[in-house]
Amino acid sequence: MEKAITYTGQADQHKEELEEKLMNVIDTEIGLDIVNLGLIYGIDLDDDGICTVRLTFTGAGCSCSEHILKGVHEQLDPLGFINAVKIKIVWSPAWVLDRITRYGRISLGINPGR
Repeated sequence: MEKAITYTGQADQHKEELEEKLMNVIDTEIGLDIVNLGLIYGIDLDDDGICTVRLTFTGAGCSCSEHILKGVHEQLDPLGFINAVKIKIVWSPAWVLDRITRYGRISLGINPGR
């Protein structure tokens, strides 16, 4: 069962735009964006425009981690309602295949019924 992104603060008001931008960040090892891959655990946007993105990687040795971090900044920094982007890498709970969205499963050829 896919796990949804948790939105806190002002982020809930911008969730569609935030997800749309983050879908442009691709995990190059897997070939799927970080939203549909389930790497984004939460997004907070405080009253000062500080956007904190909690994300993980598919594993500790993910070779595209720097690419993903750079991509998050490139996509979110230009948004007018964001003054700064902070990224918090989390390892708990660990990423599992169940976090992949239905769309992501179809794209990767994984049984979408799970």
